[in-house]
Amino acid sequence: MSDRFAVLPQYLFPKQALTNFAGWVAGKERGALTTWIIRRFVAKYGVDMGEALDSDIASYPSFNEFFTRALKPGVRPIAQADLVCPVDGAISQFGAIEGDQIIQAKGHRYSTTALVGGDATLAAQFQHGSFATLYLSPKDYHRIHMPCDARLLRMIHVPGELFSVNPVTARGVPGLFARNERVVCVFESARGPFVLALVGATIVGSMATVWHGVVNPPRSGELREWHYADQQVVLRQGEEMGRFLLGSTVVMLFPKPPLEFNPAWAPGGTVRLGEAMARYPAA
Repeated sequence: MSDRFAVLPQYLFPKQALTNFAGWVAGKERGALTTWIIRRFVAKYGVDMGEALDSDIASYPSFNEFFTRALKPGVRPIAQADLVCPVDGAISQFGAIEGDQIIQAKGHRYSTTALVGGDATLAAQFQHGSFATLYLSPKDYHRIHMPCDARLLRMIHVPGELFSVNPVTARGVPGLFARNERVVCVFESARGPFVLALVGATIVGSMATVWHGVVNPPRSGELREWHYADQQVVLRQGEEMGRFLLGSTVVMLFPKPPLEFNPAWAPGGTVRLGEAMARYPAA
């Protein structure tokens, strides 16, 4: 079965309604039923609760509390690197931005302007730069951390679709990551600006950042934007910046010259929070 054919049902599913329902269920405290659901989820996806700060499944009052569980201190050491991986997950794609075009999957590309919600001036800063797209599967840790020290400049909530973001859908839905709902965070680092975009998906009840809290819902259908340039919202490398309820994808943009990515990285490979992601090229 072709990937395009495999994703056809997603065009028909009531994705918004499913997402709203999943968010409502995940946020409820249902005692023994919640514990049963979490236990089944852990077994089905092979979640390593030994890494969790609280490994007792019965202690989580809601599925959301479990899904955004913290890790034990020290289980994700931060590498000595210019840029570290911000999440646990799998590599979807990474590499050079060709003009303003980002590779989504074989045969699919989308523009930096589309990703950031239509702001051509912002997108122009990443012409011929670098990108990395990382997919968080259900079993993964779902907090997002900083790839480097940086100061927050803007946050943009871009309304959109809620397609799944798994590898099959990435191969089957054109412009997926610039089509789905997303929260685009714009930072300034010592080496220039970068974007870290949280991409929503089917049953992703919400996305949140540490400086704002839950960004969505509400889902007004209109682009919303917040500016922080006059504030000192500074986050250090490895520090938490946000989280998903439930899992999804992050896309990062960096300006030219292109980064030198970890030579061990390859599309489809597994990555861990804190491992070396890339270094800036020598001057």
